[in-house]
Amino acid sequence: MITGKFPSLRLRRTRKYTWSRKLVQENNLSTSDLVYPIFLIEGKNKKQIIKSMPNIYRYSIDKLGEIVSKLVKNKIPMVALFPSTPNSKKNQYGSEALNENNLVCRATLFIKKKFKNDIGVMCDVALDPYTSHGHDGLLKNSYVINDETNEILIKQSLIQAQMGCDVIAPSDMMDGRIGKIRKALDKNKFHDVQLLSYAVKYASNFYGPFRDAVGSKKSLKSDKKNYQMDFSNSNESLREVALDIKEGVDMVMVKPGMPYLDIIKSVKENFKIPVLAYQVSGEYSMIKQSINNNLINEDSIIESLMCFKRAGASAIVSYFALDIVKRL
Repeated sequence: MITGKFPSLRLRRTRKYTWSRKLVQENNLSTSDLVYPIFLIEGKNKKQIIKSMPNIYRYSIDKLGEIVSKLVKNKIPMVALFPSTPNSKKNQYGSEALNENNLVCRATLFIKKKFKNDIGVMCDVALDPYTSHGHDGLLKNSYVINDETNEILIKQSLIQAQMGCDVIAPSDMMDGRIGKIRKALDKNKFHDVQLLSYAVKYASNFYGPFRDAVGSKKSLKSDKKNYQMDFSNSNESLREVALDIKEGVDMVMVKPGMPYLDIIKSVKENFKIPVLAYQVSGEYSMIKQSINNNLINEDSIIESLMCFKRAGASAIVSYFALDIVKRL
């Protein structure tokens, strides 16, 4: 038999009704918090399914209007563009990254011409979609070299800015590239082009479906541990962010997302800077396939995204963005 009195404060009181739960909710999620990644493919009238990522497609340029219109209608503020470059256009130097007529450049021109500033365009700065070896930079004796890679990333960034890119997003993890890119953008009068650094990008095992989507999975030689972060480390992430802030970054990215909520929280608490989280392809595929197999329900998507907000993320790059707009 239970004896004694209940405490005077019962925390369940505010949980009883929907309205009271909403009233005291500490974090909110809206479409304004989402960035939608789009994969690009050469050709015309193509919408190609990605087998490793259920319900995610590669789009030819002429089909972009279809997907971007939905994003604008649902008030999603930005897209992130990633190319699936044909093998015939890849080489060891990633030369296609500097082609003003490549997929990302043409897609940026298309979106900005058709949608103006109704939606922002974020362009990835790295060489892995363009190199025959699948690495983010130039290889020398099987090692990704830093300074020579930076010189190419600067040129890639300037080309993307010229095409109308709103947010330049270096994801390569080369040291010093943020300062060099910012200096080059300002010198060429691209003062208002924003820099979002993948400041904290781990050498993660959760990237497989993405590499399949951009076509670098089969070509990748070895791993990326000599330039992406060791997933055993957390303090190192603060050093990375501090350096990029000093070099002039506007926003930072933590990637992957959910396995690194502690990193998101730590970065946000230590630096009052916008922090984005990337809910990566491996996270997406695991959740989506579990939903399709009736192991979990679709509310798990909202739960997963709210975790990022609770940790301190300003926004989330997520393949679920269009799946949940009606729920938001």
